Amino acid sequence: MALAALDRPDPGRLRADAPVELTHAHRTMGGMLTLRLAVPPGSTATAERSLRQVAGRVDAWAAHLTRYTDRSDLAALNRRPDASREPVRPTLAAVLAWAARAEEETGGLVDVTLLDARLTAEPGADADADPAMLLPAAWRLERHGRGAVVERQAPCRFDLDGVAKGWIADRALALLRRYPAALVDADGDLAVRLERGRTWEIAVADPRRPGTDLAILSLDDRLPGGRAGVATSGTSIHRWPDGPDGSPRHHLIDPRTGRPARTDLAQVTVLAGDAARAEVLAKAALIVGSGDAIDLLERSGAHAALLLRTDGELLATRGSLGWLA
Repeated sequence: MALAALDRPDPGRLRADAPVELTHAHRTMGGMLTLRLAVPPGSTATAERSLRQVAGRVDAWAAHLTRYTDRSDLAALNRRPDASREPVRPTLAAVLAWAARAEEETGGLVDVTLLDARLTAEPGADADADPAMLLPAAWRLERHGRGAVVERQAPCRFDLDGVAKGWIADRALALLRRYPAALVDADGDLAVRLERGRTWEIAVADPRRPGTDLAILSLDDRLPGGRAGVATSGTSIHRWPDGPDGSPRHHLIDPRTGRPARTDLAQVTVLAGDAARAEVLAKAALIVGSGDAIDLLERSGAHAALLLRTDGELLATRGSLGWLA
């Protein structure tokens, strides 16, 4: 994805008892998970065990939610797309509950029932796919006790790529609440909590020039509650040659058409109250394009947003300049 965490401490504030920073990284969720902690001196061994434990929890959550294995809970749900009622286990139910809220909060711009539309966009896909399977399907989650049931009003398969990583990042950050400052980078979706006096900088990559930064967000204790999420959505990573009719081929599906979004935005980065919300807002803004995205983002309460148009113009919401390094 298009984010990287930087730290540029002020040498004048370094003390013998200053927190030590630890980092743990490994591959998961089809990408990279990076955990970062600021811990009191002398507690590094305990903190390193915490990092390993949280990484293991992330792996377990991802194993329930991935569509890239036939052993996941999501795969089990998708094996019977015609089933009107299907029981689901707690982790999948929790993410689907967030997905339902995200759909409502974005006016349907974020929809998790579009797996077939997503796959149809790829080269070599079945050009004769049933058009009805490319559009959103009505569904709801019925929760009772520790169980839950997905009720579908029309056949559909679920794709959680657009909501699961942000949810995982926030959950992992919550497990690290005992430490003064923590950062979870779930393959580009970041959840951050900061102690007073600490600043962490987030580099936003420029998709046009690999290895260069489009901007740097400077996060500090001005964040409400000392925590936030950062996420980027774009069309430059999972993109394939345009279709024979000139239509775009990328992974961001517009639920209004069932096809890859025709948008004048190449990339959107959002700083919001948590990673899950930042992720869905970035995706929704990219789908609607620059004409409506600024209004959508400012109404959402996002702290900041940077929008790169396909013509190279960089836009920002009001107040964004205050978060730039």
